[in-house]
Amino acid sequence: MAYKIVTSSCTVCGACEFECPNAAIKFKNDTYKIDPVKCTECDGDAPKCVAVCPVPKTCIPA
Repeated sequence: MAYKIVTSSCTVCGACEFECPNAAIKFKNDTYKIDPVKCTECDGDAPKCVAVCPVPKTCIPA
């Protein structure tokens, strides 16, 4: 299962985009989106987007 970004919580800081090892996170339509096809949940490691996001529960399982 891929992750998604809760847009109402997202501060658009951009931290997640540069930490994603699969380039699954892109800025689109004034917010960040996670491409579910590219998201691998960091292959068993803790998801990098969750680790760097300054707002808890913004990057969540889809």
